[in-house]
Amino acid sequence: MLYNSLKTNKNFFLIAGPCAIEGEQMAFDIAGEIKIICEKHDIQYVFKGSYRKANRSRLDSFTGIGDIAALEILKKIKDDFTIPVTTDIHSAEEAIIASKYVDILQIPAFLCRQTDLLVAAAKTNKIISIKKGQFLSPESMKFALDKLIKSGNHKAMLIDRGTMFGYSDLVVDFRGIPRMQNYDVPVIMDCTHSLQKPNTSSGVTGGDPEMIETIARAAIATGADGLFIETHPSPEIAKSDGANMLKLNKLEKMIETLIKIRKAIM
Repeated sequence: MLYNSLKTNKNFFLIAGPCAIEGEQMAFDIAGEIKIICEKHDIQYVFKGSYRKANRSRLDSFTGIGDIAALEILKKIKDDFTIPVTTDIHSAEEAIIASKYVDILQIPAFLCRQTDLLVAAAKTNKIISIKKGQFLSPESMKFALDKLIKSGNHKAMLIDRGTMFGYSDLVVDFRGIPRMQNYDVPVIMDCTHSLQKPNTSSGVTGGDPEMIETIARAAIATGADGLFIETHPSPEIAKSDGANMLKLNKLEKMIETLIKIRKAIM
């Protein structure tokens, strides 16, 4: 079972891919390269890609290539590469639709308290990963977990993506990793969104990608079960969140460093 393998994995697992599905070839290229890296280093890999970008600052921002077209690409990656896939959802209706294509449903940070969304996601019987709201303490996430459990789903994971620090910055409190692990669920560090610089005057979220490896190293040293990393061959031309994505050709060297850290603390 996928959830048990993620929960009991001795090494960290990796959820990675582009912010958004921009097209089939791009998604396949990224999935294929990361799969090779992860197999080489014995890392459990889950491909991530948003089929729709619902949380946009500006009306003219890229939102997707079409829901079903993007979901079909995710399903094809799952089947062709024999790897699990995940995407984020934004409504109870989306939970039902997306669950037909992916293995893990991701609840966005801004929506982690939405009861109808959590209940609908739980009822699909998929693994549910919930991003901690930027406005919530780690301890507050027990209430989101409780909504899943009381809806009959015990396959949950929590993702830390930083906490708001003023109007346009985020900080990561690494104490949150062991505190959320106390709820007996895998805890993942989102190494890219935690470096966002939201609420910019341009209406396009900024970022601090040179610090991605720093966040990843600290998370692995703290004992995170998994890492979430958005990556792209050319972040400067990515259609969403390029400012805080890892350039794909930097991923393997970083993974090698993180494996050494994990071995050192075992």
